[in-house]
Amino acid sequence: MKGKTIAEIAMGDIAEFAKTVSEGDIYQYAGISGDFNPVHVNEAYAEKTFFKTRIAHGMLSAGFISNVLGNQLPGPGSVYIRQELDFLAPVRIGDTITARITVIGIDAEKNRVTLKTECINQNETTVISGQAVLSPPKS
Repeated sequence: MKGKTIAEIAMGDIAEFAKTVSEGDIYQYAGISGDFNPVHVNEAYAEKTFFKTRIAHGMLSAGFISNVLGNQLPGPGSVYIRQELDFLAPVRIGDTITARITVIGIDAEKNRVTLKTECINQNETTVISGQAVLSPPKS
């Protein structure tokens, strides 16, 4: 399996992945990452926060961006160089999050592609906004 080379990528190319976040996803992420912040795993605690309920780890949703970059655009063989993320809104259990990647810059000489990275919930609220730089596979 091979990702797109710099020659196969065009300005404005878009790729997406959507997933509904479950309680199990949050517990599995906590177990893998070791992040057991009670705002994620303790409903009684979370009810007392301004979120009023548990929320997903921000990096769980950011992982959906990594999914698109590593599997679709540019895809397998790409090397992640930089990622900037702004966490704009919480993700709650039951939210469907769409990671959307858009090509916004191509530097063929350096074999670099710059991508707008965002996660949007089922209400069209942007929960994460950012930008990534990757080196696509050479062949």
